[in-house]
Amino acid sequence: MNSKVLALSGGIGGAKLALGLYHVLESGHLTVLANTGDDFEHFGLSISPDIDTLMYTLAEISNQDQGWGRANESWSFMETIIELGGEDWFNLGDKDLATNVLRTSRMRMGKSLGEITKEFCEKLGIHAEILPMSNEPVRTMVKTLEGDVPFQQYFVRDQCSPIVTGFEFDGVDAAQPSHKVVNAIVHSEFDTIIICPSNPFISIDPILSIAGYKEALIKSETPVVGISPIIGSDSVKGPTAKIMRELGMLVSSLSVAKHYKEILDGFIVDTQDDLTAEDAGIPVYKTNIMMDTFEKKETLARETMEFSGQLA
Repeated sequence: MNSKVLALSGGIGGAKLALGLYHVLESGHLTVLANTGDDFEHFGLSISPDIDTLMYTLAEISNQDQGWGRANESWSFMETIIELGGEDWFNLGDKDLATNVLRTSRMRMGKSLGEITKEFCEKLGIHAEILPMSNEPVRTMVKTLEGDVPFQQYFVRDQCSPIVTGFEFDGVDAAQPSHKVVNAIVHSEFDTIIICPSNPFISIDPILSIAGYKEALIKSETPVVGISPIIGSDSVKGPTAKIMRELGMLVSSLSVAKHYKEILDGFIVDTQDDLTAEDAGIPVYKTNIMMDTFEKKETLARETMEFSGQLA
């Protein structure tokens, strides 16, 4: 396909759709704006989980069983960390460790996260643009009944067990958007803009919280299509449904559509959903959104593009 696409994405779920888009679009026509609210510092390293998941997925070197990290990984680093009594709640495979060591080294030399990500993508042979939502640090803080918790501790260390009451994005006021992306959105340089089936609260909201993106999406004449991360009354993957319940929201695609109501022109839901265009207030397309095979990733990508074309 000859269309130029911007996809807003978190990690695993968004990366699946990004892979489908990568294979149905012409080379160089996919831009992925990646959540960096999950980024954190660990063992003195600058770690960008969602960017790395997207890179490894598009380079087809990801660990498909885990959904994160690299395939054919070894674990000597973590084994030694444990042996010496270090923290073991966040696993870093040896190959993944190399990515984070090199990223940290280059950041200390003064390179931006965007520049480093571009270099990594080129070395991995990725013919798509993966951009951090900002080069400035933004850190998602999860507000819980037990107090505020940095996202990775909530997600990995605590296995999402604390009850969530809200979210804050530390550093967002100082964070600059990718002005290249904002200008491209405003001037309709993309043919389609896609909100991937990532967690709305911890993957997409951090992006939209940076001044410039949401305003540009509202003004843009380019169709903005969202894909639901909910099938029936449960999340496709991850803690989305749990978070929605704890925030007092009905677990449904309708709730997600309402959450994005200011920016969406169309919404894709699973065939199991009974959501209608009348309910959502925008056109709704129904298909199988469970991307558990490569063929299904490609099919959903193609259908998303066709639906966007209808909206245009």
